[in-house]
Amino acid sequence: MTSMFSRLGGMARRDFLRAGFSSLAFGAAGALTRAPAWAQTAARADEKGRILVVVELSGGNDGLNTVVPYGDDAYYRARPRIGIKPARLRKLDDHFGFQYTMAGLERLYKDGHMAIVHGVGYEQPSFSHFSSMAYWQTAAPNRGDLYGWVGRMADAMDPEGHANFVVNIDTQQSLAVRSQRHVPLVFDDPQKFIRTGFADEKEFLSTVATRDEGANEAQEFMFGVSRSALNAEQLVRDAWANYRTPIDYGLVRFGLDRVAALIAADFPTKIYYVAYRNNAFDTHVYQSDVHARLWTYTSDHIAAFVKDVARLGRAQDVVLMAFSEFGRRVKENTSQGTDHGTAGPAFLIGAPVAGGQYGKMPSLTELNDGNMVFTTDFRRIYATAIKSWMGYQDAAGVLRGEFEPLPIVKA
Repeated sequence: MTSMFSRLGGMARRDFLRAGFSSLAFGAAGALTRAPAWAQTAARADEKGRILVVVELSGGNDGLNTVVPYGDDAYYRARPRIGIKPARLRKLDDHFGFQYTMAGLERLYKDGHMAIVHGVGYEQPSFSHFSSMAYWQTAAPNRGDLYGWVGRMADAMDPEGHANFVVNIDTQQSLAVRSQRHVPLVFDDPQKFIRTGFADEKEFLSTVATRDEGANEAQEFMFGVSRSALNAEQLVRDAWANYRTPIDYGLVRFGLDRVAALIAADFPTKIYYVAYRNNAFDTHVYQSDVHARLWTYTSDHIAAFVKDVARLGRAQDVVLMAFSEFGRRVKENTSQGTDHGTAGPAFLIGAPVAGGQYGKMPSLTELNDGNMVFTTDFRRIYATAIKSWMGYQDAAGVLRGEFEPLPIVKA
């Protein structure tokens, strides 16, 4: 322990973070919150400001069998076996319809609380799950960035780095929430949200959590982080244990129920990042039934969350954004599935959203090596979330460039 303290002697707090101590206390259970501790920021919850919830649909969702262009004969020519017939769609208009299992999202759309953005992608697309997701997570296609776009937004909106500003529901921290000044709260199962580590680490962590003052800035930061972590783990478990809702969140609950529990507990979190993980949407083989089930789970879960947020009296405070790292090729493959493609739809959902369809649907015949050509840069959706919804005007600074927001958020 003494040797570790001595190594920290010359480190500034920023260097401390970069050295990897941001994940010191929580192994599989999650990452650390940042000092100041919860008690010092709890008053922020009374402000009940706007909340952004980002849902990542990993695996490359097949947008053409999600928002189905049934009015275009080219869709059926390209997909004679897996194309969804008009009679099995939830029709939105005379050209597009939802996958028939998307009852929850159909209700939101027809109630005017869901925006569909067509043709979302980026130039020089990558067909690698890892690379393309990293581009989305950093908002830096074909170059990457040290920090995620959510992390940069948190730094810009809250330069002081208040505790629990960002929550990441996952088994490990997403690149999207990696930040210079914030340490996101990361957990999956609230009941198991406890510190983990080797025996010698636990002894060290227990000791530093009881320290009040450090000999330098790095030690002060470490002590604060440890105390904040202890507070956060108990508060998350308590919020989950005390949460009661009559809303059915569906068969697969991938995290939005946990977000609702924290909102109900008045956590000061402004940005939640939730993943439908394990590359679930990577439907190369016998896609039809698998994809339909995935959208049953996803649609039911999202619709339940929106209903639950309204029950909590926070409907006007929450917007949810859902995306996948790429779409699929237009033509079905020989295994009755679809292979990695390019552009696809993204969604913004909530009472503050001006529902409808935005952007231009890409052509299904004028293709680039079998793939649709994107029509909406995904960073325009991020700019919409940052500027139009969260109210931070320098979206260009966060996104490293100028991207025009879409007119989706109600004035």
